[in-house]
Amino acid sequence: MKIINRPWGNFRQFALNEKCTVKILTIKKQEELSLQIHKHRDEEWYFFNDAIVQLGKNKKKIKKGELIRIKKGIAHRIIADENDVSVLEISFGEFDEKDEIRLDDKYGRK
Repeated sequence: MKIINRPWGNFRQFALNEKCTVKILTIKKQEELSLQIHKHRDEEWYFFNDAIVQLGKNKKKIKKGELIRIKKGIAHRIIADENDVSVLEISFGEFDEKDEIRLDDKYGRK
């Protein structure tokens, strides 16, 4: 992410002329994404709320406004604690929903 200042304020540029897929994820309170890896894409997450992120075996509290980048091959998930969580997700590279290897999923998905 790059912050561009202007006389009126600034804007945050997340991608410029890159092959990417953009989503806004909403994770309901007390819910979580599956622990997963991707072989063909990196992801960048911008948080609109506080959340918990798991990278590998480590969990970390993330504050509203933080941005993290997940390289392909790294196990990751977002966990919503006491409140719903909204996240801007930008996937860089070849996007395919099948490029999702679930390592752990509380909903029983494979």
